[in-house]
Amino acid sequence: MLIYPAIDLYGGKAVRLLRGDYAQMTVYDDDPRAVAADFASQGATCLHLVDLEGAKTGETPNLQLISELAGSFGLFTEVGGGIRSMSVIERYVSAGVRRVILGTAAVTDPGFASQAVREFGERVALGVDLRDGFVAIKGWTETTALPAADFCSRMRDIGITTMICTDISRDGAMKGTNVDLYRTLSSDLDMNIIASGGVSSLDDIRSLRALDLYGAIVGKAYYTGAVIISEAIEVAR
Repeated sequence: MLIYPAIDLYGGKAVRLLRGDYAQMTVYDDDPRAVAADFASQGATCLHLVDLEGAKTGETPNLQLISELAGSFGLFTEVGGGIRSMSVIERYVSAGVRRVILGTAAVTDPGFASQAVREFGERVALGVDLRDGFVAIKGWTETTALPAADFCSRMRDIGITTMICTDISRDGAMKGTNVDLYRTLSSDLDMNIIASGGVSSLDDIRSLRALDLYGAIVGKAYYTGAVIISEAIEVAR
């Protein structure tokens, strides 16, 4: 299982939100480059980025910074946050990003998701955020009537092979990951599943590894010191 250390970007800084609430934002580091360098020094091979400003605007306000992060540390870099046009995907790919993550746009504009997969193949992933088993969109402010398995199956059928799945209730809360959710998804879906939200200890990583998931994202647990990336990588093996 791969470990994806995370950097959420806002105003050029590394921040974290509690359950996606911009009003509950904590700045953890003024220099995301230093954070990425630390990930690399601990043996990380992957990097998960979220442009929180892009999530609001649908643009790429942190593109230059993301390009630096993608190109400076030898990490497989994926980016999410407001990606809802082909031009934005093209900008990220040209900047050295290896994989882009479609969230709300995959729900509201499935034709766009299909076009993105046709043009960029496995460089397009699905970011699905779940509240009580249903897909949430628009920065988690709206919960749809789409059950997780149905929606993810539909996205798999158009050619998306990798899914980053977040349990909103666990994100940033340091209450542990939702193992039952990921067990069900991995059983029902033939996709590369990356668990996101609530990973707060090495035991969480052991539990996800036992499910043979593709990957797990470590966010707040790194910034608070609850999880050391090098130890997480060793456990994930």
